[in-house]
Amino acid sequence: MHQVVKGVWRYCHGETELHTPIKMRNKPISENIENLASANQAPINQADIKVAQTSRGLKVELPLQADEQIYGFGLQLHRMNHTGRKKHIRVNSDPIADTGDSHAPVPFYVSNAGYGVLVDTLRYCTFYTGTNLKKGESEGRANEVHKVGTSEIELYGYEKTEGDRQVLVDIPAAKGIDIYIFEGPDLLSAVKRYNLFSGGGTLPPLWGLGMWYRAYSAANSKDIKRLAEELRQSEMPVDVFGFEPGWQTKAYSASFVWDNNRYPNYQSMIDTLTKQHYKVNLWEHIFVHPTSPMYQGLKPFSGDFEVWQGLVPDLAVEEAKNQFANYHLKTFVNKGISGFKLDECDSSDFVHSNWSFPDLSYFPSGLDGEQMHNQIGLLYQDTIERPFEQIGKRTWSQVRASGALASPYPFVLYSDLYNHRDFIRGVVNSGFSGLLWTPEVRDASSPEDLIRRIEAVILSPMALLNCWRLPNLPWLQVDLEKNVNGEFDKGYEETRAICKHLFKFRMSLIPYLYAAFSSYYEEGTPPFRALVMDYPDDPQTFTVDDQYMMGANLLIAPLISDQTKREVYLPTGSWYDFWTNELLEGNQTLTIKPKLGQPPIYVKENTLLPLAKPVQYVTDQTVFELVVNVYGAQAQPFSLHEDDGESLAYKNKQSNQVILHWNANSGGQLERAGQFESERYLVTKWRVVHTEKNT
Repeated sequence: MHQVVKGVWRYCHGETELHTPIKMRNKPISENIENLASANQAPINQADIKVAQTSRGLKVELPLQADEQIYGFGLQLHRMNHTGRKKHIRVNSDPIADTGDSHAPVPFYVSNAGYGVLVDTLRYCTFYTGTNLKKGESEGRANEVHKVGTSEIELYGYEKTEGDRQVLVDIPAAKGIDIYIFEGPDLLSAVKRYNLFSGGGTLPPLWGLGMWYRAYSAANSKDIKRLAEELRQSEMPVDVFGFEPGWQTKAYSASFVWDNNRYPNYQSMIDTLTKQHYKVNLWEHIFVHPTSPMYQGLKPFSGDFEVWQGLVPDLAVEEAKNQFANYHLKTFVNKGISGFKLDECDSSDFVHSNWSFPDLSYFPSGLDGEQMHNQIGLLYQDTIERPFEQIGKRTWSQVRASGALASPYPFVLYSDLYNHRDFIRGVVNSGFSGLLWTPEVRDASSPEDLIRRIEAVILSPMALLNCWRLPNLPWLQVDLEKNVNGEFDKGYEETRAICKHLFKFRMSLIPYLYAAFSSYYEEGTPPFRALVMDYPDDPQTFTVDDQYMMGANLLIAPLISDQTKREVYLPTGSWYDFWTNELLEGNQTLTIKPKLGQPPIYVKENTLLPLAKPVQYVTDQTVFELVVNVYGAQAQPFSLHEDDGESLAYKNKQSNQVILHWNANSGGQLERAGQFESERYLVTKWRVVHTEKNT
């Protein structure tokens, strides 16, 4: 075992496969990984790692101490703490159970003991995280007395493997494996090191942190014009306007060609939307219809099975990637398209259509279908990012599948699923594995349900309303049939007012969120993360999967759609209720009944929180007028990231660090340093939050 970069150790066994996540990585390791502290010693001893060849492939054994808690494995919608569980690392768009199947499975886990482990494989490997003891290890427990069970749960449901155990990894087909071990010294530090090893976190364009609206799938140019004008006339802040599959002549598979019947003057429409200060986003997927201009060129560089009568291009082949990227550059990006929604690249076992290619497929690069399923999302992201890099601009886009080493890519995961509870758990879990997730608003059973879902989505990486089934704006009518028929709810004005309040609140958070993403880019710190990352020694946080940190200072506890009250755990320290300014002691669980339109947010004591005057949309000329809330007598400095908000110049240090300082005697000060010449932030007020402590 040897150190490959500061704090990252590699254990090698046998002859590794030609294609693995690290071998296929297209992003360099962030040089900032050198800034992380290191004990210069691997957190797992080489002697404690055992690898053996089996008839199945490889068996890996890694140590697991009695009190360790295991997290990660990518986007897991059904569970956060995986200790004592079995996880199968396989892409599946319908993860119907807690098996490990996921839109974005990652063979990486982290321990609250302060280390991370990446098994460098694209195989459908299986992790047994302390589920079993070896033969004979239970002999010391032979005389334990157990009550007679009268139900299944009493008989075996809570049987746990205790004491020191192992993490077992079953890797099919492989004859060799590399295992990468990431130092901490704590859980968050191990995740940061993994993200920097991946290339660092992504920094979105400022407009990407605003509000998103995806229009009716069956819309035509007149419908688009009406919806875009209604949003502007009602002064609902929206930055991004998205088109669903119907913009193309063919979808499922895709032609990547505008439908002239429904959009006869599509370029004029794009130009009009741009003049209205919308960024335009187009739906697509990777499968190429025979009528597509790309079809013949990509045919030699595609897999041996079709999907929905379309090619599956092998984007691991540079010629295929170039053709796909160059077509997007010429046809879309150079004509005003700011991003894409990359759909249906995530496979499924639970639908009645030809959803994707078989695992036994062959691709010209040498990847088989199993490996391609676990890599296709990242290949797709890398390809679509390329034309934006060529014009020197950032994108902020969506994707349905991802995997290991994804943190540098400007894509946010989403799903066709609708369970609000699982969507919130996705926000919590994604931060363990260098992923981003949006609990997008796709459905609502009532106006209250719509508002609760919007409350959660505005406190996530992408504030997206996907109204693909609704020809009219959702606050006018949430009932699908009535919305289609143009029957509006009698109380829609009240619903719209609350929605507008929430949209504006999201816009006020943009500078704070941009600072959090800057820390993601520079330091690898996930902008959205589970409480256990910040409080790894607090057992109460080990299983909290419906609360999360947003940036360094805000604790978010969304209400699930059918709730009127919930419990909130506040970790050690003191916290301010954002809406009431009440100061609360940590290390306690509260029962709260929040008002509709006031999602539970708690601010760490001694925080400076910059909130911007809401704007309708973000442009390259936007100057954010800030009110800085001062929480506590010893508020710590807060650093904002300042740049042009949309180019790649920040990678060449064309940015400023804007530091907010507070002194109880002299007041607030702003310190600016860097190479960016313009000023995007203007402090108009320092607001001291006065309150009495409530224990």
